[in-house]
Amino acid sequence: MKFYRDTDTPGRCFMKKTIDMLQIEFKCCGNNGYRDWFEIQWISNRYLDFGSKEVKDRIKSNVDGKYLVDSVPFSCCNPSSPRPCIQYQVSNNSAHYSYDYQTEELNLWTRGCRESLLNYFSGIMTSMGVVVLFVWLFEMLIMIGLRLLHTSLENITNPEDPECESEGWVLEKSLKDTFKSTLENLKNIGKGNQVNAGEGAGDEGAKPQAVATVS
Repeated sequence: MKFYRDTDTPGRCFMKKTIDMLQIEFKCCGNNGYRDWFEIQWISNRYLDFGSKEVKDRIKSNVDGKYLVDSVPFSCCNPSSPRPCIQYQVSNNSAHYSYDYQTEELNLWTRGCRESLLNYFSGIMTSMGVVVLFVWLFEMLIMIGLRLLHTSLENITNPEDPECESEGWVLEKSLKDTFKSTLENLKNIGKGNQVNAGEGAGDEGAKPQAVATVS
């Protein structure tokens, strides 16, 4: 936002256009709200009349010498509002007829762009999560169907009879027994690897002894 006014600097004009398009597309204003624009100078010095008393007074009243006003860029305006957009002197009730910025619904986007972007990307992530979940469930159904087909073909009693009935299952045993047997198989595999590693180390230790005996 602080680079919004630097349209004279090469490459910075694109920043102004990007922020304006962001606020229009996501219907937001500022980072956390429209008041964020009150705290920065978003109007370039090129477009300020330094001969004006109002401009001089505002610049002198600021410690950093910036021109701060209670105004927002045009992209903060809500086109759905029936009233013409009030983007200048937003907090000055006397500057506008029949207007009270504290009670009246402003014709500006009141939501900050940070919140809008978070909601947008959160929606994308939620949609992606739902798609991934459905794909995973679909793959699980296919795997269950293939498992039933595989076990039923293995247990067929008469392969020559196309109408022969056979039983198929997903788990041959209960879930608890299947988990125990899988755990035991993993333990046996680990023990087998340890035995093979020990035999390999013993063979390497025996080779130098055999060489010494021959010599």
